[in-house]
Amino acid sequence: MQNKLLIYNTLSRSKEKFTPITPGMVGLYVCGPTVYSDVHLGNCRTFISFDLIYRYLLFLGLKVRYVRNITDAGHLEGDRDEGEDKFAKKAKLEQLEPMEIVQKYTLGFHDVMREFNALPPSIEPTATGHICEQIEMIKMIIDKGYAYVKNGTVYFDVEKYNTEFSYGQLTNRKLDELLEGTRELSGQDEKKGRLDFALWIQSKPETLMKWPSPWGWGFPGWHIECSAMSSKYLGDTFDIHGGGMDLQATHHTNEIAQSQACNHKAPVNYWMHTNMLTVNGVRMSKSAGNGFLPGELFTGAHPLLEKGYSPMAVRFFMMQTHYRSTLDFSNEALQASEKGYARLMTSIKTLEHLKIGPTSTSNIAALEQKCFEAMNDDFNAPILVANLFEGARIINSVNDGKETITAEDLKRLQKIMHHFVFDVLGLKSEQSNSLTDKALQGVMEVILEIRKEVKAKKDFAASDKLRDDLNKIHIVIKDTKDGASWSIQE
Repeated sequence: MQNKLLIYNTLSRSKEKFTPITPGMVGLYVCGPTVYSDVHLGNCRTFISFDLIYRYLLFLGLKVRYVRNITDAGHLEGDRDEGEDKFAKKAKLEQLEPMEIVQKYTLGFHDVMREFNALPPSIEPTATGHICEQIEMIKMIIDKGYAYVKNGTVYFDVEKYNTEFSYGQLTNRKLDELLEGTRELSGQDEKKGRLDFALWIQSKPETLMKWPSPWGWGFPGWHIECSAMSSKYLGDTFDIHGGGMDLQATHHTNEIAQSQACNHKAPVNYWMHTNMLTVNGVRMSKSAGNGFLPGELFTGAHPLLEKGYSPMAVRFFMMQTHYRSTLDFSNEALQASEKGYARLMTSIKTLEHLKIGPTSTSNIAALEQKCFEAMNDDFNAPILVANLFEGARIINSVNDGKETITAEDLKRLQKIMHHFVFDVLGLKSEQSNSLTDKALQGVMEVILEIRKEVKAKKDFAASDKLRDDLNKIHIVIKDTKDGASWSIQE
């Protein structure tokens, strides 16, 4: 199945057959969070999408080196070359050291990723841990004539670079178009060109996070960090680079320019970008008042939320929209996903107890093929989910005696459902050990025992009434040859 995988490449604006540089191995880099505040849902959507991609590559038997960085320095307000450092500003507000801010929000980010059952990356480098690599890369870019120094700040010369390469290749825009879209900014007089960006920024006396360099004390520009870390761990050219689509026009465009200027080769073969989030059709943002954090989503502690939603229900919700499509949050959509997730988990539980027959009336091999085809088509999780619901339908139909399945096909169906639901989609069963759940389990055991005694006395009317009354509150009892079982169904 490896040789059938297609990936939409932002660079070529088309789906391409995926061919790793080194057979059997994949180098994957994803731009990680800037840890000066709580991770927002837009970031989570990106990281969960690439967790799916990482999981599927591993599932195909590929050895993946997944690098996802932590930006803990050099990211200025407004993503520009001037203004206050985001970490220093937050440190002043909270009266902490900048690295206390970094530690606090890095731990918070990891906690949220664990809630979403995201696998940790192979390597998680920090910008502050790779200052030497960034300085060496900047020196190489200067030596090759693509950067210049002004008052202790090093700028990348975009127009010089564009004479040999295409600066707007990732967004398919010409340099003249990009120049028309820029405006004069403070500090512009230091730059040769309006699109030039800082590789190293001279620090001010009050700057908290700064390091010595050949150009004086300062700190790295945001873009050079990812170029230095990706090349260190994945090489000058690697397989896949990912991130949110908001990074495409500036951050990733500048990454390509820096790396190509330094090494005279394309840094990445496949560029992948996730789409934005909306809430009830409106783009999610703080200014619109419709942005909520993962914790608020889990607890329901936000005016736009009718209730809290479990991490797995939210992850499943995200899996039902392709990573390149806009993901729209609404209570209705989240509640539908909550029910769908519960239905899928219930079917997998039922799968363990199916009875086998002499023949199969469903084509399990075709179902498996469709699951692979969905994921091989640019990681199309929504189509995969639709196929898994077909698997759930087969399970319920066999359980109800409407279809039959052989031992061989049952084993294959179990493999399909477990691999694609748990290993690829990254879902897990959310079985709470709370006192409430334990009490419910105990109550249901008592009710089933009472119902068994009632049936033994041939009082079938009372037995049916118990079953029907429970069904009204979404507790479904199923009678089988081996006894009665119960489940909660929405």
